[in-house]
Amino acid sequence: MVNVITEQWNPSVKSRKFNFDWKFLKGEDTDVHKIQFDDSDWRSVDLPHDWSIEGPFKKEYASSTGYLPGGIGWYRKEFSVPDSLKGKRIIIQFDGIYKNSEVWINEHFLGKRPYGYSSFQYDLTPFINFDTHKNVIAVKVDHSDFADSRWYPGSGIYRNVFINLTDHVYIKPYGIYITTPNISTSEAEITIQTSVKNETNHKGKIQIEHQIKDATGKKLIACSSMETIQANSEQDYHHSIMLEKPNLWSPENPYVYSVETKVIKNSQVIDTETTPLGVRYFHFDVDSGFYLNGENIKMKGVCIHHDAGCLGAAVPDKVWQRRLQRLKEAGVNAIRMSHNPPAPELLDMCDRYGFLVQDEAFDEWEYPKNKWVEGWNKGEPSLDGYASDFTEWAEADLRDMVLRDRNHPSIVFWSIGNEIDYPNDPYSHPVLEDRYKAEKPEAKGMGDIAKRLANVVKQYDPTRPVTAALASVIMSNETDFPNALDVVGYNYQEFRYHKDHERYPNRVIYGSENGRHHNEWKAVKNNDFVSGQFIWTGIDYLGEARGWPVRHATPGMLDLAGFKKPLFFFKQSQWSEKDMVYVGVTSIKEEHPDQIHWDHEVVGAWKGMEGELVRVACCTNCPEVDLLLNGTSLGIKKQKDFKGGSIYWDIPYEEGTLKAVGKSNGNICCTYELTTAGMPTKLHLQSDSTTLKADKQDIAHVEVNILDVDNQLVYEANNQIDCEIEGPGEIIGLECSNPTSHQNYKETNRKAYHGKLLIYVRVTDQPGTITLKVSSDGLESSYVVIEVK
Repeated sequence: MVNVITEQWNPSVKSRKFNFDWKFLKGEDTDVHKIQFDDSDWRSVDLPHDWSIEGPFKKEYASSTGYLPGGIGWYRKEFSVPDSLKGKRIIIQFDGIYKNSEVWINEHFLGKRPYGYSSFQYDLTPFINFDTHKNVIAVKVDHSDFADSRWYPGSGIYRNVFINLTDHVYIKPYGIYITTPNISTSEAEITIQTSVKNETNHKGKIQIEHQIKDATGKKLIACSSMETIQANSEQDYHHSIMLEKPNLWSPENPYVYSVETKVIKNSQVIDTETTPLGVRYFHFDVDSGFYLNGENIKMKGVCIHHDAGCLGAAVPDKVWQRRLQRLKEAGVNAIRMSHNPPAPELLDMCDRYGFLVQDEAFDEWEYPKNKWVEGWNKGEPSLDGYASDFTEWAEADLRDMVLRDRNHPSIVFWSIGNEIDYPNDPYSHPVLEDRYKAEKPEAKGMGDIAKRLANVVKQYDPTRPVTAALASVIMSNETDFPNALDVVGYNYQEFRYHKDHERYPNRVIYGSENGRHHNEWKAVKNNDFVSGQFIWTGIDYLGEARGWPVRHATPGMLDLAGFKKPLFFFKQSQWSEKDMVYVGVTSIKEEHPDQIHWDHEVVGAWKGMEGELVRVACCTNCPEVDLLLNGTSLGIKKQKDFKGGSIYWDIPYEEGTLKAVGKSNGNICCTYELTTAGMPTKLHLQSDSTTLKADKQDIAHVEVNILDVDNQLVYEANNQIDCEIEGPGEIIGLECSNPTSHQNYKETNRKAYHGKLLIYVRVTDQPGTITLKVSSDGLESSYVVIEVK
């Protein structure tokens, strides 16, 4: 099938997605980049696409990357370009290909990009065939070294692809740079740098116009100027606008203006760009932490990876929207993009939802880290990865991240590396004493690299601080690494906060990666000089598995399906302003009896052996909680009497309803109930969308719950659920979040886990009615209807 950029494509509209109707082959073939190559027996796919998630899971693959395959893949796309576009520049933009991509257009080699997380562009113009002559894009993706990451990276063209049209006088890619150097309650100075390139042989007269619009799209203020640009040259133009009574961006008020920039020649718009604008100011203080718009706040942050379980690395926008909304509900106000540049759409969402973002470039520098194959810290590790490309590509990859992302108001610092200083993986230093390994690279080399990378960041964005996440501060303190940073991240080293604050009085300290328990948060809450923390993690993720059969890591507040785990509620009790209370069941320990592990031991169900002594764990942000079992109070307990951050009762189990009542000054603020479930009797479906758009992209999250006769969730139910779909939609994934499940992700059946399953439904391009039915042996079936318009 030949795709056509039709006459309906308006040349004045700069960008359109180029995701549909590609051909895909996993494996090698000869002459694939040739125009006449026969790809008729290849699979048809729409992008984004990740072939690794198609499996199968195998023990011989790497635990670090989720026991899923890599390999080599080819993508091809045929398209025609009408004569009406002659004279335009035609650019293809890839937002992410994992990895080692090589691209051809009409048999002309355009280039290679090793790093799987970089966005990049190629100019197709010189090689395009017009009218009825076909064009062929061919992309080779080489992920042969599948054990090349410490988490699941995916394989393929896993992010969006765009075709961009411009004149031969145009705004350079990422050529708009907006800053807000002066802000008050009455006005804000908005400075706009526009980088324009002239690829013609003639000097040109152009007009540059900027319009600032409010969040509804209403024009507020504008400025313009006439400029001259020399032939075959590029030029930066600077404008300044005073915006009256600015609506300041913050996590509580994520107000985003937009700046529409036009380049006009001979009264015609020849290029345009729309850029987000968030008016805010911030700084880090060495003694009192982080300030946003003059207010001292703590970063209540999470680290996240980029996969979404059964969808792999090709994650639809609405999946991230659902996840971010739930993190926001927990009181999260900051996100660390660990450990690579994220999808641009995710940063757009962080702007709109109000998250403070740490944008991170690399997980390793010029020496490789261990990527565990058999299991974490087991056997011989792989040493494949980005280190082999770092020397040649790091500065370009870092530059492109900063240029692409620097206009996002959500981003408040740039990270040049994660755990580069992990002891003996790869660097070492005598300060490690008996752990020192002289054969390892010398740690002092980190300082020079850090300075070089920091200088790259400052060249393209001097307005934000540079950071890195240090794993061995004791070793890095012997080098110039911390001195190259504006703010210094400490990973799991809360014990060093006070001593380093005293020893390095000019160092700004925050927790760049932290445990999930109460003491780690106390180290932030009780120390003004610590700006915040980023717990590991916000969401479970594929890879970094402890060993077969476990295929994914489970430290998240949300599981792979985005369902809330007990940890979600514990962090909500620490971070949220909204009254909440939650209870679950955990074991009674003889050692450390007050220690409750919300991340992996608390169970959100009320079921047990009659009369058996059980511990009811409770988290709340209310001063006190009354616990009732079948209507009888088991006693009010006060938050201040429990130093571990959790209230608990040790009681004999009794079937029925357990109810926690959060109180303040004797008044009921909130409640939470657990009721003993009986045997599973039925399935229940619930979709987050009843109407979808027929655009081949829109999706619905459909939750399946296994219920008893009284509609209680049966937590221990793991019945196999079969799915059928009719109408203009398809099932693109089933996620149960069971860490040891190796069922094929592309099948239409899957076992439930903790009584639940998530079904992702994606539309076609046709209107109609989708009917999704689920069934399971011995259970009453269920269905849901979704309209597609």
